[in-house]
Amino acid sequence: MQNRIQELRKERRMTQSELADHLEVTRQTIISLENGRYNASLLLAHKVARFFDLAIEEVFIFEEEQ
Repeated sequence: MQNRIQELRKERRMTQSELADHLEVTRQTIISLENGRYNASLLLAHKVARFFDLAIEEVFIFEEEQ
């Protein structure tokens, strides 16, 4: 699943570590999310969206398989 986390984080001029601290996850989790190697749980997706004051659908791009 694609997401806009890196884009949104950079708009706020935040480091991966700073975002991780705000979301109470590790920096490695942020790296994995940004690189698409890890899909966020519903709870984490909600926390990310709430942090950026967006809907989950505005952060995470769900593409149905053809």
